[in-house]
Parts: sequence; structure tokens; C-alpha cells
Amino acid sequence: MESELDEDVESSWTVLSWLASCVMVFGGALPYVPQYQEIQRTGNTEGFSTRVCLVLLIANILRIFFWIGKQFELTLLLQSVVMILTMLAMLHLCCAIQSTNRVSTKQHRITDLDLRYFWSWSAFEDYLLFCFGFTLLCAFVTLLFLDWVLFVEALGSLALMSEAMLGLPQLLQNYTNRSTRGMSIKMVLLWTAGDIFKTTYFVINESPAQFWVCGAVQILIDIIILLQVGYYDQDSRVKLG
Repeated sequence: MESELDEDVESSWTVLSWLASCVMVFGGALPYVPQYQEIQRTGNTEGFSTRVCLVLLIANILRIFFWIGKQFELTLLLQSVVMILTMLAMLHLCCAIQSTNRVSTKQHRITDLDLRYFWSWSAFEDYLLFCFGFTLLCAFVTLLFLDWVLFVEALGSLALMSEAMLGLPQLLQNYTNRSTRGMSIKMVLLWTAGDIFKTTYFVINESPAQFWVCGAVQILIDIIILLQVGYYDQDSRVKLG
């Protein structure tokens, strides 16, 4: 009887563990679904900072190379792959919308080598080219220093600190615009819920320290963005009144 009970508990735990892993893999992409729909509906990209995509692309490419040097849970590797695909989908949509709305025929390309328009290129292909070049650079450097433990740990810290800053471009854009209009509040709420979940996951699964420390930083930034929503909404009502 006791043996059967233990088997049931173990089976239930396995199912919960599998569900948690699925949430970890795909949960990070979910916040961008309402933002994607918002951009499609309004035909406007001004409320969404594409630099969020830059931060997450860099962070997750670096995390993949961190996994090569220090093989943590496969779940977290798969999460990085899903996130990269999600960010590319967001960039593809933003480029398509901006192309439709563009009044001037002047286009900015990565080959112009003009830093003023870095990450403000007109063609989606330029973002793909940047990601390809950055990946090649990371691969070269990682192969050179793969046996150096300090490098691997630093790579992990850099990857996760980059990810921890994912909300910062959105926070700064809100501050510059003095508004959160066009930004999906659902996206930020899902960011917050996801960051709380994954930070708890990191602690329970004893992931490398870089993961849960950076998770805590992400939660803090999410909370500040939510405070911006309340502050700027109140500020707008005061001006209208």
C-alpha cells in the first residue's frame, strides 16, 4: 500500500515537473502575444521598443554558448531557442508595419554602418544579418576560451544580466514618451508573472546563481514599469481634467 502511494506521489511529481518545464520553455514567449496582436490591430509600433528584442536576442544567444560551456537544464536551452524565434517574429512584424507606414523612400541599412540608425534598420534581413554575425563572433570567442572556467562563468553572468535588462528599453521609452500608450499592459503583467515563476523555478532546481539573481532584477524592473502605467495614466487624466 505504501509502495503504491509512493509511486502515485512520484508520478504526480513527474507530471508537475514536466508541466513546469513546458511553462519555462514557452512561458517567456507568451507576454509578446498580446503585444503582437496590439501592433497588428493598431498598425503602430511606437508603443513597443524594438530594443527589447535586441536585449533578448543578445542574452539568449549568449546563454546558448553558456550552456555549451556549462551544461545546465536542457529546458533553459530550449527556452532560449524559443525566445530567439519569438523576437525575430516581433521584429519581422515591426519591419512590415513600419514599411507600410513609411512616408519617406529613404531606407536605413546595416551596410550603411551609420551608428545613428543602429537597430533602426528598414529591412528585416538586416536584423537577421546582425544576429548571424553576432553568433559567429560568440562561437569564435567561446571556442578559444571554452576551457577557461572564469570565461564560462563570466559569459553566463553577461548573458543573464543582459536578459535582466530586457525591460529597461521599454522603461526608458515610456519615460521619454511620458506615456505607456501603445504598450501592452498584458505583456508587462505576463512578464512579471513569468519572472516570478522562473525565479522560483531557478531556486527550487538549484540553477547556477546567475539565473536567480538576474531573475530578481527582472522582477524589480517589471514592477517599475507597472508603476509607470499608473503614474502616466494619472498624469494624463490630470491634463485632460
